[in-house]
Formats: sequence, C-alpha cells, structure tokens
Amino acid sequence: MSIQENYELAKKAYEKWGINVDKVIEKLKNVPISIHCWQGDDVGGFEVNPNELSGGISVTGNYPGKASTPEELRADLEKALSLIPGKHRVNLHAIYAETNGAVVERDQLEPKHFENWVKWAKENGLGLDYNPTLFSHPKADDGLTLSHPNEEIREFWINHCIGSRKIGEYFGKELGTPALTNIWIPDGYKDIPSDRLTPRKRLKESLDKIFAVETDENYNLDAVESKVFGIGSESYVVGSHEFYLNYAMKNNKLCLLDTGHYHPTETVSNKISSMLLFSEKLALHVSRPIRWDSDHVVILDDELKEIALEIVRNDALDRVIIGLDFFDASINRVAAWTIGTRNMIKALLNAMLVPNGYLKQLQEEGNFTERLALMEEFKTYPFGAVWDNYCEKMGVPVRESWLEEVKAYEQEVLLKR
Repeated sequence: MSIQENYELAKKAYEKWGINVDKVIEKLKNVPISIHCWQGDDVGGFEVNPNELSGGISVTGNYPGKASTPEELRADLEKALSLIPGKHRVNLHAIYAETNGAVVERDQLEPKHFENWVKWAKENGLGLDYNPTLFSHPKADDGLTLSHPNEEIREFWINHCIGSRKIGEYFGKELGTPALTNIWIPDGYKDIPSDRLTPRKRLKESLDKIFAVETDENYNLDAVESKVFGIGSESYVVGSHEFYLNYAMKNNKLCLLDTGHYHPTETVSNKISSMLLFSEKLALHVSRPIRWDSDHVVILDDELKEIALEIVRNDALDRVIIGLDFFDASINRVAAWTIGTRNMIKALLNAMLVPNGYLKQLQEEGNFTERLALMEEFKTYPFGAVWDNYCEKMGVPVRESWLEEVKAYEQEVLLKR
C-alpha cells in the first residue's frame, strides 16, 4: 500500500474517536522546536582563545566531522533541518559569537557579534534563542559564577547576562519572534557545604541586578534553569529547583525545566500541569539522562511521550516553549539532531492522536477500566501511517530514508574536514 492509502486507513481509525487527522497535521506544522546548536561541535564554540569544557558538562566520543567554524556548523544545521518536518528555531550559546579574530570577553559581547547568525536565520525562516555561557572560562574555574564570594567575578558574570538579554532582544526584533534567553549556572560544591544560604543570597542579588535592566518582552523572554547536581557539585547546587521556581514566580520570569536536571525518580512530565496552573508560560530543555544528566540523544521513550501528552492534553502548545539539549560525540552529529528532533515531533503527533477529552471524562466518572484499556490500545493505533504522510507532505524523507542522505553528507562533507 502507498503512504497515502495507509494514511486514509489511519484517518478512518482515528475519526471513529472524533479525531480529525488533517487538522492535527495542520496544527503540528505550527509547533516550533528550538534545536540546540551545540550538538554540532560538542559544546566547543568559536572563541578566539577556547577554554576546556567545564561546569560539570561532559561530551564523550570522537566521531569524525565535528564542525569547527560557524560556516560548517550552520551548514550542518541546514542539513539536519532539511530532514526534519516543520519550521523550527535554533538555540545559541554565547560562545558561538563571531568576533572576526578579535578577543572579546564575554561581558563585552554585543548583538553585532551575532549578525551572521541573524542573517542566516532570516534566510532560512528560523527563530533564534540564546543562553549566556557561564562555564568553560577561567572566571568559572572554581565552579562559582553568579554566587561567587568575589564581587569582581560576580560583576563580570552579571554584565555577561545583561548583555546576553540584549542580544536576545536583538534576535527578537530582527526575526519577528521573541527569543528565549535562558540563564543556567554550574555553581555548587563537591562536598557538603557549611553554609547553603549565603551563596543563594548572592545568586538572588545577582539575578536582581541582571533583571533590573529592562528588555522588551515582545522580543525577549527571560528564563532561569535549575539543576539537582553536577560533576563537581554533587553535594550542593546553588540554583536548585526550589530556588528558581520561587524566583521565577516572584519575579515574573519563566522557569525552565531540563529533563536531565532532576533526581532519577522524578519526571518532568509530572511537573508540567502544576507549573501551568501558576505560570502563563513554561520552558523545557528536553534531553535523555542515563543515570545522571548525561544528555543522550532524545528517543521516543515513555517519558518523552508523557511530556508531549501533558502539553497537548492541557491545550498548552502555545504556552510551553520546547527546546532540546543533548550532545553526543559518539555518533554522526547531524544524525543526532535529526533523530532527537524528529522524535520530539513524533511524540507531539502521537499525543494529538489520542482522544484526550474522552479519557479525561472517563477519569472523572471513575471508569478506570475503560480508561486503562483505551490508553493501552491507542499505543498500537496506526500513528506511524500519519507520521509518514506528514513527512511526505512537508517534503522531508519518510521513515529511515533520511539516513541515506546523512551517510552521503558524511562522505561528501564531514569526512573531508
């Protein structure tokens, strides 16, 4: 059977439950995923004097073809985007600035250092998001930045974050879609601290100074991101979930939930509904932790499906900003982007092809037998036929055929670097 014939059969199966598959596909087209640039070069960046990766971040593997210039990274992103259905965004870190060979400290970065990225984004119809880089720097060598006891070091990072928000605002103005500027810091202690409060007081004061400089929310959205622990900060992280949740709520900022930044027994999917009750918007970094925040490539596992279900069943597609955050140097990096992003979109499509309203009704009625039966049966409904049709309509490869394009790109481009 052809892709279209399989699609027509699938439509009939879903229409029995009142699901208009054509409308689902039209809706899915308008859901952007923010694709992180740092998968393409192992979180290296383009600083003139590059620093060793730090901040509890580890990238393992030495697969050939890593991007080493902005041009190479953008070309690799373009290749991945050509294999992913829909129109999306690209997420940048400060270390991806282009300074024309000049040494520019991070607290001196300006919009002009990202003009090439903006030009490229315009040409490709993309939005841009941004992150200050508070790691891989001599002033972060001891694992402290915005909470550092040295005021001079704190001021350096405060100024970096202020400048970053202005860069995010520049992205929003130029591209007509607001940038999410997200602050994550590695601050913490390896062993049990004797004082948990004072570093958190300093972090709060630093954030207050950063956000005292106004940016236009039409162009820049501020987010703060927590973490439970990191390599080198196993016993204590200054920016905990409780800290940032309270700070975001009190100061009208977005709280960003990274799926790798919680205890292994916690799930971000279980947090989404609570967050949406009290926040107009929520931001996500979708990753895949294995035993710790290991940032594996996103797969279509149960937690990813549940995250998508929580967003869709609560009618929050326009309230949850979905970004990705993984970096694997053991496989083809273009393939990593493609696999992870396609899986995020698959999870959203799968969630849209569930009779969520009826399942909610069954729960309210206490009909848990039918609820469980239907939830299980829908796991084997013909979702794949709808996905294939969507890819074909969007002009990207269907099923695993995209892999052949990546293999060809590897031979023609990546292995020649």
